[in-house]
Amino acid sequence: MVAPPRTSAAGVLALLSEPDPQVQQYALRSLNSLVPQFWAEISEEELYETPTLPGDAKEISALVLSKVFYYLGQYDEALSYALRAGKAFQTEATQQGAEEYVETIVSKAIDRYIEQRTAEEQGSSELVSVEKIDPRLQDIVESIFARCIDDGEYKQALGIALESERLDIVTRIYELTKDTQLLSYVIDAVLDSGFKLAYRTKVLHHVIPLFPPPTVQSPHIYSLTRLHITLSSPSLTIDFLSSLASGAPSDSAKEKALLAYQIAFDLVEGGTQDYIEAVRTGLPEPAEGPEQETYAKLRKILSGEETIRLYFDFLNRNNHTDMLILKNSKDALDGRSSIYHTALTLQNAFTHCGTGSDAFLRTNLDWLARASNWGKFSVTASLGVINKGNIWNAMRLLGPYLPNAAGDGSGGVYSEGGALYALGLINAGRGKDVMGYLRDRLKEAESEVVQHGAALGLGVAGMAGGNASAYEDLRNTLFHDSAVAGEASGYAMGLLMLGSGSKTCVDEMLQYARETQHEKIIRGLAMGVAFIYYGRQEEADNVAELLLADKDSILRYGGVYTLALAYAGTADNAAVKKLLHIAVSDTSDDVRRAAVTCLAFLLFKNPGQVPRLVQLLSESYNPHVRCGATLALGLSCAGTGSQEAIALLEPMAKDPVDFVRQGALIALAMILIQQTEASSPSVAPTRAMFAKIISDKHEDPMARFGAAIAQGLIDAGGRNVTISLQSRAGSKNMGAIIGMALFTQFWYWYPLAHCASLAFEPTGVIGLSETLEASSFKYDSRRMTDTPAFDFISNVKPSLFAYPSATKPPTKETVQKVETAVLSTTAKAKAREKEKEKAKAAEAGEAMETDEKKSEAKPKEEDIAMKVDEADAGSKPAEDGAPSTSKPKKQREPSSEKLSNLSRVTPAQLSYIVFPPEGRFQPVRPVVVSPAPTGKSQKKGAVQRSVGGGGILMLLDKTPGEPIEWIEPASGVLRNIPVVQADAMEAVAEADPPPPFEYPFGQEGK
Repeated sequence: MVAPPRTSAAGVLALLSEPDPQVQQYALRSLNSLVPQFWAEISEEELYETPTLPGDAKEISALVLSKVFYYLGQYDEALSYALRAGKAFQTEATQQGAEEYVETIVSKAIDRYIEQRTAEEQGSSELVSVEKIDPRLQDIVESIFARCIDDGEYKQALGIALESERLDIVTRIYELTKDTQLLSYVIDAVLDSGFKLAYRTKVLHHVIPLFPPPTVQSPHIYSLTRLHITLSSPSLTIDFLSSLASGAPSDSAKEKALLAYQIAFDLVEGGTQDYIEAVRTGLPEPAEGPEQETYAKLRKILSGEETIRLYFDFLNRNNHTDMLILKNSKDALDGRSSIYHTALTLQNAFTHCGTGSDAFLRTNLDWLARASNWGKFSVTASLGVINKGNIWNAMRLLGPYLPNAAGDGSGGVYSEGGALYALGLINAGRGKDVMGYLRDRLKEAESEVVQHGAALGLGVAGMAGGNASAYEDLRNTLFHDSAVAGEASGYAMGLLMLGSGSKTCVDEMLQYARETQHEKIIRGLAMGVAFIYYGRQEEADNVAELLLADKDSILRYGGVYTLALAYAGTADNAAVKKLLHIAVSDTSDDVRRAAVTCLAFLLFKNPGQVPRLVQLLSESYNPHVRCGATLALGLSCAGTGSQEAIALLEPMAKDPVDFVRQGALIALAMILIQQTEASSPSVAPTRAMFAKIISDKHEDPMARFGAAIAQGLIDAGGRNVTISLQSRAGSKNMGAIIGMALFTQFWYWYPLAHCASLAFEPTGVIGLSETLEASSFKYDSRRMTDTPAFDFISNVKPSLFAYPSATKPPTKETVQKVETAVLSTTAKAKAREKEKEKAKAAEAGEAMETDEKKSEAKPKEEDIAMKVDEADAGSKPAEDGAPSTSKPKKQREPSSEKLSNLSRVTPAQLSYIVFPPEGRFQPVRPVVVSPAPTGKSQKKGAVQRSVGGGGILMLLDKTPGEPIEWIEPASGVLRNIPVVQADAMEAVAEADPPPPFEYPFGQEGK
């Protein structure tokens, strides 16, 4: 007989009033199983307060109450009673059907523990009394740690440990596993999440001693580099490099020295000027021996000149610019229009960035002569983008335009100002050698245009250098209250103090911003404040809130960038929520557009999240919000080929508002940079769309301007660079982030678009030998380089990462004559005339002309035989001797290709790069950390960025005694660099380069 279903818990609740404790205990056990069904009825009873209950029954009573509060949704009370349940809760955790309840209570226990631990740590540092952690809560969390470790779920345990500031658990797990990947996970977690700055520094200092010394091909080399760049502590880095550079001569010492060189190269790419210079000058100087040579090479690498030279050589050597695209743009865009002239200037500058090739300018002097005023400024500044990194020839190349000592150069104030700006772009981030010259020109200049160029050049060249004297000069220029010079000074002051968080500088900049009447100056100062708080996280909160609450929309605009740059790359939830709120609530369209754009600076390390986040914003009724969504997608997904982002941008490229189309075109170029038709189906139609919009004279000027910039971005650096806000080591790429923040200001001032070149990262593999004695240090005339010739393998079809095919010139269509229509009466008349002529000819006995032609047209037997022989020779005989009529089969594309040193290797291709084990040269660090994608994912393009990869690689020579084939530098890379002959050791100079030419500015109309 089946028992009837229970409809009430009243009978069991009645047993609780019995005096027998055993009966009460039985009732509580029964109630525990009835709670999911009758929790509302049970909630009316006072269970735990019953004084006659024994100890075990008390725990069961607490468990029942915990479940009741769980079903009521009062999780804090549920947790409190669960802690009182003790062993009863532990037993419940093993019961089937209680999983959801137990997981919720455990989750709440972890949250409360983290909250109390954080308060306890802050209280201990600030001497504030806090609530002591409940030992029962401590026991639950400890049991969770133990269970995670026993089950091998180390990352879960590390996550809880980081949140609760239990660094002892980090040490305990590493000592148990000796897995450096777990330490790398800790670094990634603490740097890519919203942890406070002080705690982040504490964790990194705790992790440093846990890492073992790096060896050849150690996967944690990237993490060590990122760790040192983030801390930017010269003393720590000097000790680390010294531990690798010191030691007795041996094979292991050579490997350690190679690792030191490799890490030095990686530090140069990610570190700031003052940090790298402090490390370079702080390295010890041994008196003699092999260590002296090692330290000398380290100091040379840390000067930054070697990195600049190698990348300039790489871009110069592999330049694959399609000049026909530029020619078509020049023919389509009217050079007499200022906006079109600037558009083509930027397209040419981006396309040739870092290559040193000014062929387009030399062959289009008539177009160049049409530049006037600020167009002339922008064209001259573009020389800095084209020759980016050519620090040895900068003064010679810009000599005809730079102002002389008296400040009255012959090129005009616009050319002079543009040349000073170009000088800063050439020396971007490594400008200590030109800072003095730029400061002198700034102080001597009387024209605000020249001051504008000098200030921008000073800021870009001295970025994050903290030069107090240069800051003082810029402040004096600012106080002249010139709108043009003051705006540039505001930008430059922020660039010099980039990331310093200097409250003194911020206070005086904001004070002047509230006093001046010039909007340009206010905007420059607002962005300067944002630069000062770059990477400062919670330290910028007060200033950001102050700016965002200001009545002036320009200061609110600066507050948006202050918040975004302070939390750049952290994906901080509070900052994201704040920007989203501003994007839909602020009264200024400029502020709303900036808020959406700045989401990219927060989330660029997780590009897959951005399309979903801005999907609704991309459909906003406000065109400024839609425009911000385009740039957010472009900046965050740059170089990834994200189809999800492209699907949002393609409709916006047809938006009815011109500046939305402009932003969509630029964003598409950023996303599809270094993508091929084989890797992304959107490449070909997007390129065709760019060309169509540029050539369409009926298109809006702003859209054509955006298409021209897009053409330059998608082919940037001779098609050998990508756009990345993240460095190879996985840290934030400070120069790229600031460069793109300045680039977005082209909305107000076109010359700032040149700063996009700061975000261009060369994509190649540049292998260096262990000697480093050639052009790097001794300039041996017999061996002008330290780059040996070697090959490596790319295990993927060549077409997937090949250069785009060259644009074909349009073919001239032959005009075919249309047959003239003949009337029927005319045809009959001509036929009658023809019959009469034949009759007359027959009477005269003449032979018909048609017969003679037939006899002459008869082919000779020899000709027939020859044609047959040729046909037989051309046809491939089959196995049975008969000629084959089948078409030749199309050759299958190989599944891999062999690449040589100094070859282009795109970020997506790095996962497929392999150095053959039998090869003579092997890299000392892994080429890339993440594995190659498999299956369909390799054609779709990776959305998540891979850590590390490519760049400058130090090579271990497995057969050091054999001769090496060296690669000569590309033409023009080492011009005017002194050369030392190996036998005579006398300084000589190379042959002089071609003389510079002066662009024909001022010859308009000729």
